[in-house]
Amino acid sequence: MKGFTLLELLIVVAIIGILSNVVMSNLGSARGKAYEARGKKELRTLHEALQMYITDNGGRIPADVSRGLPPGLEDYLPSGDWPSAPWPGSVYDWDVWTDPSGGPQIQQISIRFCPSGGALSTCKFPTESWATGFGVNSAAYYCIQGACRSHIAEAITYPGYCMNCVATSTY
Repeated sequence: MKGFTLLELLIVVAIIGILSNVVMSNLGSARGKAYEARGKKELRTLHEALQMYITDNGGRIPADVSRGLPPGLEDYLPSGDWPSAPWPGSVYDWDVWTDPSGGPQIQQISIRFCPSGGALSTCKFPTESWATGFGVNSAAYYCIQGACRSHIAEAITYPGYCMNCVATSTY
């Protein structure tokens, strides 16, 4: 009875290693796409909840909230609870800013990847290509009104990702 040689076993182990590497890289890509799809869906749901909130509050827009969503909005969410942002370590943020160029008020829902005031080393950015070059104030955002951007303290060209813009832009 003839067994396997050491060379044959090494070749099989190498092939299994290569195949597992391919599978793992595809799994990471699929996970990133799932996070993005979830983010887009939840941002639309949050926008719909904001529209109902504004209607029920006589057209009053909720004030800006630092790293969170406006109080009372949870009453308009299907689950009645705040969703946690899709990417690990990310949070939703309701932004209402005065446009520095004099345009209409900026209203957007952002997904932030860095703790407020944190260092770049504390950020947990997505691995998708649109997040390449992200900085501490970068965000993926859902634009409701105005010249939306990653952060009001940064130029409109600061790296960010608009998740609902017609020509999805990455600055």
